[in-house]
Amino acid sequence: MTMLVSIAVAVLIGSGSYLLLKHDLIRVVVGVLLISNGANLFIMMAGLRRGAAPVLPIPAGVDIADPLVQALTLTAIVITFGVTALLLSLIY
Repeated sequence: MTMLVSIAVAVLIGSGSYLLLKHDLIRVVVGVLLISNGANLFIMMAGLRRGAAPVLPIPAGVDIADPLVQALTLTAIVITFGVTALLLSLIY
C-alpha cells in the first residue's frame, strides 16, 4: 500500500511539474493543483496513524490518531483554494 501511494504522489507531482513548464496559463493552474494535491497526499501518508479519536479524556494505553496531520492538510487545502482563485482571477 505504501508503494502504491508513493507512486501516486510521484505521478501527481511529476505531472504537475511538467504542466508548470507549459506556456498556457490554464495548464499552469492545473499543474499547481496537481502539485498541491500530491503534497497533501504526502502529508497525510507521512504522518497518519490509525487509532481512536483524540477526544479528552484519553484512556490509558489506547493509541490515538494525531490531529496535527489532519489540521495541516486542511490548512493546505484552504491555501490551495485561495491560490487557485487568485491565479484564475489573474488569468481572467
